[in-house]
Amino acid sequence: MVLKLSDGTLFQSKALIGENVCESSSGSRVEVLDPATSQVLGTVPEMDSTDTQVAISEAAKALPIWRDIPAGARSELLLTWYQLVLDASEDLATLITAECGKPKVESLGEVAYAASFLKWYAEEATRAYGDIIPPHQPDKRLLVIKQPVGVAAAITPWNFPAAMILRKVAAAFAAGCTMVVKPAPQTPFTALALGVLAGRAGIPAGVLNIVTGSINSSLEIGSTICKSPTVRALSFTGSTKAGISLAEQAASTVKKVSLELGGNASFIVFDDADIEEAVKGALAAKFRNSGQTCVCANRFFVQEEIHDRFVEQLTAAVKVLRVGPGNVADVTVGPLIDARAYKKVKGLVDDAIHCGAKIEAEGDIGAMTGNFFPPTVLTAVNSKMRLAHEEIFGPVAPIFKFKNEADVIRLANDTEFGLASYFYSKDINRCFRVAEAIECGMVGINTGMLSTAAAPFGGVKSSGVGREGGRYGLDEYQELKYICLGGMT
Repeated sequence: MVLKLSDGTLFQSKALIGENVCESSSGSRVEVLDPATSQVLGTVPEMDSTDTQVAISEAAKALPIWRDIPAGARSELLLTWYQLVLDASEDLATLITAECGKPKVESLGEVAYAASFLKWYAEEATRAYGDIIPPHQPDKRLLVIKQPVGVAAAITPWNFPAAMILRKVAAAFAAGCTMVVKPAPQTPFTALALGVLAGRAGIPAGVLNIVTGSINSSLEIGSTICKSPTVRALSFTGSTKAGISLAEQAASTVKKVSLELGGNASFIVFDDADIEEAVKGALAAKFRNSGQTCVCANRFFVQEEIHDRFVEQLTAAVKVLRVGPGNVADVTVGPLIDARAYKKVKGLVDDAIHCGAKIEAEGDIGAMTGNFFPPTVLTAVNSKMRLAHEEIFGPVAPIFKFKNEADVIRLANDTEFGLASYFYSKDINRCFRVAEAIECGMVGINTGMLSTAAAPFGGVKSSGVGREGGRYGLDEYQELKYICLGGMT
């Protein structure tokens, strides 16, 4: 399959290590498939531990160079990269849609969102301020400075192949760290295109290294990163199971670890909510990227008094969603990433129906087969069903009834996860009460979209540790150094 790009050089099929685009040491390559058609988009090197070690060494070699560049100069390079990403929006969006299946309009939105982190951290690079502490003795002066942690690594998911890389890399680069990036096996071409643009921006060789691989070799690459004493920080976005495994391995070298893991977001509609706005928010929070985002609404809780009205309006809205390949105009819901994802979502829906759930709406997928799953609304849902506790990661909206505020807070918190939550209400007092009571890292009130480069992104409980975005995102790539200066008489 040949992708039509304005700039064909952005379609890079070799890994990036140091100043070289290269093959794997074994010569093995792995196919990358279009989830809409299952056609082969191309192949990339299937790298292993040996290749990863070389990438880490190149990052270590480049560290003194990058670390010692003044913050203002690093800022200018990030801003140049930012503009190049924006200029390449159409091509990058084409790659994203081809690799992960999301509609082209969503892919364009992702590129803009991804680029915003480069701009934000270009500005933050010059604001890594320290502190002067009042001394405990007259002849002392106490200072705290912030320094880059060193070589960092990022292991990123397929659902936002540009944004999840730049959210991590931009912060690391602003702090003065170099980086080894392991993109998801399903979406390496977007990552490699970003690497091409980084080189054009003037980012020195070895500052950004991109190691590709298959699902199987990813385990070896991840283990090598975790066990390397040279890598001082690891940022991972993915499943809770994988995050726990990486954290356990990383403990052997006592490195900083930030984890953005699974979610089970609640979406609450109180009886005083604007139902039309709540439906709009539900569409954004549930069906974006075919429901394949970690902050997707997973459980819809609607107060008894307005339950039927909300279901009626949401059902009507879901029925007009258009399912199809992401590169087709007017498509609003693309395919799931692969057959395994389809099987999981179907299994959750089948279990719910078996336990008494009712299908209120089911989108039309026509004669399409493969990874396309119809947008679905379920009612008569209860806590005994698997989808009440498992992350759906698909275009399925299960709706629960609730009686009162105390009841729904209990239901919303009845999960091991705590990434995001959403609710709709016009009562300002309730807005603060509920936002503070829900156990999660992020709350969207009267909105179904909450992520921005300016704010911290992350969760609590089994949804992870650490934060990305905002001024807080620099902390993951910095160490505090305390300096006690004596003899000051």
